[in-house]
Amino acid sequence: MALKDQLQKLASEKDTPCVTISLDTHRTHPDSIQDSIKLKNLLKEAEERVINEFGKRPVASLLEKIGAVTSEIDSNYNLDSLHVFLSNNTKEIVKLAWNTSNEGVHISDSFAIRSIIKSYNRSESYLVMVLSQGGVQLYEALNDGIVKEITNEEFPFSETPYYNKFQEKESDSKYMDKLIEEFFNTVDKALVKVYHETGLNCIVISTENNNVLLHQVANKPEIYTGHAAIDYNNSAPHQVVQQSWQIIKEQQSQRRSEAIGDMKEAVGQGNVLTDLNDIYRAAIDGRGEVLIVHQDFAQAVLMTDDRNFDIIDDASMPGAIDDITSNIAWEVLSKKGSVFFTSKEEIKDLGEIVLKTRY
Repeated sequence: MALKDQLQKLASEKDTPCVTISLDTHRTHPDSIQDSIKLKNLLKEAEERVINEFGKRPVASLLEKIGAVTSEIDSNYNLDSLHVFLSNNTKEIVKLAWNTSNEGVHISDSFAIRSIIKSYNRSESYLVMVLSQGGVQLYEALNDGIVKEITNEEFPFSETPYYNKFQEKESDSKYMDKLIEEFFNTVDKALVKVYHETGLNCIVISTENNNVLLHQVANKPEIYTGHAAIDYNNSAPHQVVQQSWQIIKEQQSQRRSEAIGDMKEAVGQGNVLTDLNDIYRAAIDGRGEVLIVHQDFAQAVLMTDDRNFDIIDDASMPGAIDDITSNIAWEVLSKKGSVFFTSKEEIKDLGEIVLKTRY
């Protein structure tokens, strides 16, 4: 199931109780052995808390799911974090390529989906084009992995058919560049077709000169959103996607910085909220345009009615929501707002959670 579909499914779950278990994990042995031990301890904690709060009989199905989790997870294939979502009706296990900021057991009437939202926001699909006069390959990528090579009537291109037929032109750099531009113009037209089909922007892996020539002939230069120098000794798909992913991550970080800057400018316009209750009410009303949360911030609350809550210190209290920021983030995201989780300290000038409203 795609991460977006999992997020929507988990966000719509309302049950008592919903158990979320989150932990950082390791990709390699022997560090991954620790993951199994940590998971067993968290599952035991979850079982004890559920029994103490709800008794055994009403949550028999949930307790059965808790007991079966360890047999369904192979720690040899962990990523950077593991998230287990369990209720009487639901069982979802999600591995993410991001560390979590809310390790532990979370029990409420909804799932703690903060880490899934963060990962969804930082997951990005894009195209990677390896461009040279000797041939052109195009790949679809997701984060730091290749999804597939694009193969159609045009891609991949073999070497350029536009070659010099006149010996006296060998030293004419303008003429030689013109031949390359003709080839790259054909490549660009093919890439634009793929862009219209997929909506994905493209990172170009090439020499600097080839990248300049491509932009000179590009019909939609704005879809080429990044460039990295090609290393012909390390140009395998898994290597070029690593180069591309570094560019994507830098762009994401820049977008988070810009969002913080825009938030600070919006303060003077009177449409920025910093009180947690005010933020929650605006979010459920569909007024949230941009939410920014410091990644270390979480807050347990106890609802007093549908629109208000009391802040509490003990997240294990009966009826408590372990982290209200998960609920707020989903309300903003599901109502077409933007959500950013950031480690950037400048957001703390405004508060650890801030919301820019639409009106």
